[in-house]
Amino acid sequence: MADAKPTVFSIPVQRAFADALVAGVTDRFAEGALGLAEGLILLPSNRARSAVQAAFVRASGAGLLMPRLAVIGDADLDESVALAFDAIDDADPIPPAIDALRRRLMLASLIERHNPPGEDAITGAAAFQLAEGLGRVIDQLHYEELAPTRLGDIEAALGDLAGHWQASWQRLRLLVDHWPTMLATTGHIDRADRRNRLLARVTAGWRAAPPGRFVVAAGVTTAAPAIARLLRTVADLPQGMVVLPGLDLGMAAEEWDALGPVKSDPDQPGERPLETHPQYHLKLLLGRMGIARGEVGEWAAASPFDGPDARAPFLSLLFAPAAYTARWQAAENLAPGLTGVSAATFADDGQEAQGIALMMRRVLEEAGRTAALVTPDRLLAERVAAALARWGLEGDSRVDDSAGQPLGQMPPGALLLLLAEFAAAFDSVRLIALLGHPLVRANGDAKVRLDWLDQVRRLDLVLRGPGLVPGWVGVTARIDEIAADSDRRGHGAALAMADWWAEVATGLSRALAPFAAGVPAPPSVLLGALQDALGWLTGDGAWTGHAGRALSDLFDRWTLAKGDGPALVAPADFPAMLADLMNNESIRPPYGGHPRLFIWGLLEARLQRADLMILGGLDEGRWPPQQSPDPWLAPGIRRILGLAAPERQQGMAAHDFAGAFAAREVVVTRALRSGGDPAVASRFWLRLAALAGDLPDATLDGQPVTALAAVLDVPEGASQPAAKPRPAPPLNARPDRISVTGVDQLARDPFAFYAAKILRLNELEPLSSGPDAKWFGTRVHKFLQDWQAAKMTEAAFEAEIAALRADPALDSLARAFWLPRIEPSLRWAAARVWASREERYPVANEVSGTLLIGGITLRGTADRVDQAADGTLAIVDYKTGAAPSAKSAGEGLNSQLGLLGLIAEEAGLGDLAPEPAGAFEYWELKRDRKKGVDGTVKAIKGQKPKPPTAAAVVERAREALADLSARFLLGQEPFVPGDAAKRYTDFDQLMRRDEWFGRGEPDPAAADEAAA
Repeated sequence: MADAKPTVFSIPVQRAFADALVAGVTDRFAEGALGLAEGLILLPSNRARSAVQAAFVRASGAGLLMPRLAVIGDADLDESVALAFDAIDDADPIPPAIDALRRRLMLASLIERHNPPGEDAITGAAAFQLAEGLGRVIDQLHYEELAPTRLGDIEAALGDLAGHWQASWQRLRLLVDHWPTMLATTGHIDRADRRNRLLARVTAGWRAAPPGRFVVAAGVTTAAPAIARLLRTVADLPQGMVVLPGLDLGMAAEEWDALGPVKSDPDQPGERPLETHPQYHLKLLLGRMGIARGEVGEWAAASPFDGPDARAPFLSLLFAPAAYTARWQAAENLAPGLTGVSAATFADDGQEAQGIALMMRRVLEEAGRTAALVTPDRLLAERVAAALARWGLEGDSRVDDSAGQPLGQMPPGALLLLLAEFAAAFDSVRLIALLGHPLVRANGDAKVRLDWLDQVRRLDLVLRGPGLVPGWVGVTARIDEIAADSDRRGHGAALAMADWWAEVATGLSRALAPFAAGVPAPPSVLLGALQDALGWLTGDGAWTGHAGRALSDLFDRWTLAKGDGPALVAPADFPAMLADLMNNESIRPPYGGHPRLFIWGLLEARLQRADLMILGGLDEGRWPPQQSPDPWLAPGIRRILGLAAPERQQGMAAHDFAGAFAAREVVVTRALRSGGDPAVASRFWLRLAALAGDLPDATLDGQPVTALAAVLDVPEGASQPAAKPRPAPPLNARPDRISVTGVDQLARDPFAFYAAKILRLNELEPLSSGPDAKWFGTRVHKFLQDWQAAKMTEAAFEAEIAALRADPALDSLARAFWLPRIEPSLRWAAARVWASREERYPVANEVSGTLLIGGITLRGTADRVDQAADGTLAIVDYKTGAAPSAKSAGEGLNSQLGLLGLIAEEAGLGDLAPEPAGAFEYWELKRDRKKGVDGTVKAIKGQKPKPPTAAAVVERAREALADLSARFLLGQEPFVPGDAAKRYTDFDQLMRRDEWFGRGEPDPAAADEAAA
């Protein structure tokens, strides 16, 4: 067998690999009923096996018995070797491979325990995150069959590496030296090591006793030495052959040589190879197999999915090494190589997804045609799948991303991460998101779920606004306060919410107690707490479905690895640790889905072909994907060791691009902006543009797909800006009650009054917000109210100051900036009250009154009422900001104090008898830097030519109320936006301010006629 010429073929890049492979194998071996069934085809991965199975089904017609399909195991996918190579009755069994999660936990504990002298210890979640990279280094050493002792042999070659690389190197040597001993105690070996041993045993067995059936190794591109030896063995078998995908047999010899030397011995120095070239990994594989490119024959079989033959030389020219791109200028007609190729450049990635979905949907209009999106950008894949759902491609006709989604993005995983983040740091935003998650209380009676959501919505409203004390106690205190107030008013809903919240707080806080302690704990304890909380929230709901089962399996594997991993993890670090783990767990859709539309990642697209291939996301960093740096090995150390450089992944991505681009009909797409930021065209796109110029625009029925995507969600007809609103509700819809502050709002901005008082709309305050100006003002009013209720003594004042300083609702910014500013102003106000006791004395605070006047009920509340020696009242309003000007009072825009004086004079405030007001004052509780004082009193008096008296203020307020009531409350005048609309308000979106502001005032009659 050693003297026989190796049998190696390559299926040209323009051929559909799986279908061409099946056609050739069938022609060669389909003799008799069992001709194919007696054979064995070796494939790189489970995904490749599925593609070849589908190709056999397409080619079978009436049906056939397929060869046995065995998987060698893709290193990039961490796939195991198929059971076909793992005999259960072997006399010398190979130890089992260690579970990936358990190995990572063990490596994390190894990182914790071993630190080079003088280096900071790495513990907890940081050790767990670094363990992933350490595992990759160990696997790569196994793939390249480099003994750990090699790490010590190159110590002198390190040179002047940066300090952090020196530290990483010392730590890596320490860990790799200890890992084999630690692993041996488990009775397991590394999966990569086991893979090598299995392949070596098969190789030795076939060399000693060649199988009596045909063996085909197809689609394998991994150049690991163990695989290279197996492929060489298969190529030397009497009925064996190796079929490579897309080897460029037409590349000039000098270009092939320029890819770099292929070294079977990493100890031999040499030039750096061109690992970014799409043919480099194939050259490396052939070199390790000991086969020259000239010994590789071309696979003769074709398939209905093949692209034009001119595409292969075009791609060879496209990816010519930089030193040979001068051939581009001498290239003749490139049109045959670009037949069926078009391009689309979209404004942003949202439109790119819409355009791709349009092209895929259009394929369904032609019987039997198929379409596939190929992209490494998983976010783009998700967007396209969502866009296709608008045409009813859901359920059994869904179009799923076959590359899958990280477990952390699936509903059960997302709920677990949200729960972990909430447990680590109590936050009202996370609390509402957690309780409202679709899986919570969703596995029982639908009414139970609806009742639960009703309570969550009530809780959402309760928790909005600043001043909420963080934690369970703060939420409970706010709910109890509202429940007590509702009890006095006879409202049962708030009381029911209080009971519901007590159950929630008890159930969750008890389950999450290990997190509440705030001290590092064993990861198994924290994981168990999350498991208990998930069970309390969802019952069995989090563990059902394919994603739920994957999450359950993850918990089980972690439970079996109990005792391994970091000894202690801080609760605040555990969510990051959990997210890092779940993002490496890919959940692929179950069998089913659309039979003619597909979304493939780069690995899924290998060996597969559709009638229309859409290559999406051709922006730099998306395709080729951005490479993450290796935290353990510097690029120079990798070269010395003979490990693959990170750039080799770019070469693999280029090979994947070439394989998909070689289809019969191809559309390449990119977006000018991605994620809101400008995007740079992929290097593949730029090469295409430099070689072939502008490609034809992708069209649908003669229309550019970019234009169709841009207008897909735009309503038909020209969009006309809205006119300035003029709502005029009927008289019976207009209120007959108004507050003193409502009068000022009506005077300044009638539309805001209409929205707030008639439509009863108000802007929701944000969740988990810090203290704002409104809260500061309310807190100051409460301070002064409580102080006045305590007889305004100095002792009471100091007690209130102490309570203010200790208020748990104050965040760090408020304590640092607001508290030092407001305290002097409060002392100024107290000193002024004490100093004026002889002239007037505060008799009431936060006192309310009502007055029926002209058919309208007026109500108002005074912050403080003083009584002077002559019996008149002084009405005081506290302001923590700027007080209204006297001019605004004279113009009827600020009538609040005057209206309070009117109520006091005619109906009385609270228990006070009707008395005339003698003074109106705003007390500004803020420092005046110019005057150097901590507060200011602004007295409101009448405007000229009226006498400057309090009576004039009351009279002016009465006139303003009568005018506004007659026009808006008792009349038919529309509520148009006032001068306040020149500034931004809460109702800008409702009034569509940006559409009409600054366009001029339309003629009301013309507007009414147009509306009619």
